[in-house]
Amino acid sequence: MHTAVESVRLDKWLWAARFFKSRSLATTAVEAGRVLLNGERAKPARALKLADRLVITREQEHMELLVRALTETRRSAPLARLLFEETAQSMLARQTATEQRRLYTEPSKNIEGRPTKRDRRALQRLRAEE
Repeated sequence: MHTAVESVRLDKWLWAARFFKSRSLATTAVEAGRVLLNGERAKPARALKLADRLVITREQEHMELLVRALTETRRSAPLARLLFEETAQSMLARQTATEQRRLYTEPSKNIEGRPTKRDRRALQRLRAEE
C-alpha cells in the first residue's frame, strides 16, 4: 500500500484516502479552510508528509487524524483506511455527536407547509397580547 513517495499533494491524498469523491471537491474544501494541516490552513498543493496531523470538517462531522501512509492513487475503501489513523479523542467526539443527533429531534420537522388560518389567528392573538 505504501508507495515510495516522500510527499503528496494534500488534495490528491484526501481524494486517494476517500474523504472526497473528487479532487476538485477536495481542493474546494482545502481552500475553504475545512481542512487544517498541523493546525493551520493550507493550500491544496501543499506537500503532505508522514505523521502530519489533519483536521477535516465535513458538514457536522469533525475528524482529527494522523497520516500513516502516502499514495497518489485511489484504491478500495479498506486499503484507504490504512492511509490514516484517527485519534481516540476524535472518534469519541464523533460517536458522542452522532448519538446526540440521533436522540435530538428538530422542532421544525413537525411543521409541514404554511400555517393554517387557525394557526395564523392564534399567532396574531399572541402578538396582540405582547
